[in-house]
Amino acid sequence: MTSAVSAAEPKKEAFGKTKDGVPVEIYTIGNKSGFAARVMTRGATLVSLHVPDAAGKLADVLLGFDDVSGYEGDGNQYFGCTTGRVCNRIAKGKFTLDGKEYTLAINNEPNHLHGGVEKSLDKLIWTAAPVSSDRGQGVRFTVSSADGDEGYPGKLDVTVTYFVPADQNAITITYSARTDKNTPVNLTNHAYFNLAGEGSATVLDHMLRINADNYTPTDDTLIPTGKIAPVAGTELDFRKRTRIGDRIESIGKTAAIGYDHNYVLNAAEDGGEMRLAAVLVDPQSKRRMRVTTTEPGVQFYSGNFLKGQAGKGGRTYAHRSALCLETQHYPDSVNHSEFPSTILKPGAEYKSTTTYAFDIDQPAGAVQKK
Repeated sequence: MTSAVSAAEPKKEAFGKTKDGVPVEIYTIGNKSGFAARVMTRGATLVSLHVPDAAGKLADVLLGFDDVSGYEGDGNQYFGCTTGRVCNRIAKGKFTLDGKEYTLAINNEPNHLHGGVEKSLDKLIWTAAPVSSDRGQGVRFTVSSADGDEGYPGKLDVTVTYFVPADQNAITITYSARTDKNTPVNLTNHAYFNLAGEGSATVLDHMLRINADNYTPTDDTLIPTGKIAPVAGTELDFRKRTRIGDRIESIGKTAAIGYDHNYVLNAAEDGGEMRLAAVLVDPQSKRRMRVTTTEPGVQFYSGNFLKGQAGKGGRTYAHRSALCLETQHYPDSVNHSEFPSTILKPGAEYKSTTTYAFDIDQPAGAVQKK
């Protein structure tokens, strides 16, 4: 459990050193309810998120590790990191831009995944600065990825800001980036959630709604075919609140080995930029998470490759004991002109915002947000 945090004083602490001896810092931001997030400079990573349940009891709902050494170890599966330059997969690690073919690392055979191997954004040490005010607490992270890093063209300057408002149990992640050459950019956060608390045995009892009528079908290597298909009549239909475990075994023997699919989000009902992506509920604690975003898609991943590794406090992270809801442009968009473009041009600014808002699920019939 963590204590309440003053709205104007983010707490900075040492979080260990990397294998190369570089110090890593961690910041705590939160509000007077006890809701608090911890974010570190390696990978601009969301390390923990303490959220109250229906009785007011706090629990950390994110998978992670107690210090930076855990994030450098084999047990880390992109827990909580800023993922890029391009999140998700690029087919065969290749794309052509402005008449030139670029070759990237193949780190998810036979494809490129989450920005690469050594200099992907999740492995860089970012510079942090508090951005707090009377409205709440935040930390702004900045980093520069050099022209040619991981095979990508152009120098990319990236800013990621985490902000917790004083009057709401929510965390907003805002991304921005600029480049000096045409280059693909698609950023997300790879947080693994279990609303019962990290280390809980399963996430299959959680209830999920995804605000999407369609998804992007893939080949056997999880690369989109280019088609947009309806979820109706498939195991991927979460338009109504559904227990995650109800249909997962029917797709457990597919290439995705469970849920690992990009959903095409429906437009915002009010015509605004922020659209509802998903609503997740833990029936026992009654914690409810509502995800809204400016992004056109969300990847629902059901923790299919969690392998029982030891996380915070030595707790075990079992198979399917957490899930990801990664807001994003569609996978492999750089190779699909029919998808929303991920190409950032000099003089333009990449912008993206996602909010994870938490409250208590209400009994049936009670008035509440969708």
